Amino acid sequence: MNSHDLEKWDKEYVWHPFTQMKTYRESKPLIIERGEGSYLFDVEGNRYLDGYASLWVNVHGHNEPELNNALIEQVEKVAHSTLLGSANVPSILLAKKLAEITPGHLSKVFYSDTGSAAVEISLKVAYQYWKNIDPVKYQHKNKFVSLNEAYHGDTVGAVSVGGMDLFHRIFKPLLFERIPTPSPYTYRMTEYGDQEAVKNYCIDELEKLLQDQAEEIAGLIIEPLVQGAAGIITHPPGFLKAVEQLCKKYNILLICDEVAVGFGRTGTLFACEQEDVVPDIMCIGKGITGGYMPLAATIMNEQIFNSFLGEPDEHKTFYHGHTYTGNQLACALALKNIELIERRDLVKDIQKKSKQLSEKLQSLYELPIVGDVRQRGLMIGIEIVKDRQTKEPFTIQENIVSSIIQNARENGLIIRELGPVITMMPILSMSEKELDIMVETVYRSIQDVSVHNGLIPAAN
Repeated sequence: MNSHDLEKWDKEYVWHPFTQMKTYRESKPLIIERGEGSYLFDVEGNRYLDGYASLWVNVHGHNEPELNNALIEQVEKVAHSTLLGSANVPSILLAKKLAEITPGHLSKVFYSDTGSAAVEISLKVAYQYWKNIDPVKYQHKNKFVSLNEAYHGDTVGAVSVGGMDLFHRIFKPLLFERIPTPSPYTYRMTEYGDQEAVKNYCIDELEKLLQDQAEEIAGLIIEPLVQGAAGIITHPPGFLKAVEQLCKKYNILLICDEVAVGFGRTGTLFACEQEDVVPDIMCIGKGITGGYMPLAATIMNEQIFNSFLGEPDEHKTFYHGHTYTGNQLACALALKNIELIERRDLVKDIQKKSKQLSEKLQSLYELPIVGDVRQRGLMIGIEIVKDRQTKEPFTIQENIVSSIIQNARENGLIIRELGPVITMMPILSMSEKELDIMVETVYRSIQDVSVHNGLIPAAN
């Protein structure tokens, strides 16, 4: 087996997610063999700074000795036993820990294996909650509100509450109805004024909607502070809190999808903490195991949980589950991950590095095709535009953003694009020096592609 064989078999047998395989098969694939700290190494020995945290999940770096040991210790005891009708030690300890570190009175933990599944569970729980309380009074509470450009996962229920036309339009005939509400995308809503005016407009529109339709709305789902897959759309201060207040006012469950923004990514352990928001239901995943294994959880308050309690013939049971629900290996890793976050004071370190990174990112505005730089903690989006005045994006055919991503890879940095937006999602433990290298590499890549396409003159 050599790199040539692996490349051949990859193209012959593997279907990659969110990837146009015709284009992929025409290019040289990146085949990762190992990782160390903030770096990944391919089968040819080339080293890459992991500026995408391996799809936003890695917390402490690759090949972390304490996480490795936690996995080894658990696998020597038992790898998996079902949570249907029985329990296991790591899942109990993790549920207790999650109840302690999540906001407010969130205390009932339902495990799954992906963020999408955590969202599906939240929707089904919210729907059944109202039916368990009073199926006659709340018979019309069947719908969900979500923001424009929302992304909550790829299973059918999660796609139903999504608002990204590019990803979701093809599946429209399969989906249940959602009720959209404006997202405060300040960069592209300047006709309403500054970010405070944009926030007020979006909140006013949401309240009009709730005034008219609250009786048929079971819940509102939102990505707190940042809409990740939409292109790192950062919400104005106070927006999330105002949404929470409206949900309480109109008797609607608030679901916070913290899958992408949780576990320190935005500068607090959970993003909703920054506005003192306590959702009725929270979805978590991605960084929960430090980037080692699939695990997710949906956490609810006791009031919701209690509505599912009853005699067998009342059929209030939540009929949902996964084969690997509460898997011991994943839960043991999550416990160690949280221990390391606390012991190493990682959240405080992220806050410090975020400020340093913010200053460094300002240099990108020197490049004329950089329209907007958005950041919340260690979530960064750089919107690339053809013209700063009109904010017109480049077409897919012009291939500007993809070329920037490829140029960065050739210079030892892995990042990804989301439409016209370059996203940087570094490993949370990445050093200040490595963060500087990440930004400098992105700067050079944008500059190189701009020169190559005649967008700016070559430097003398």
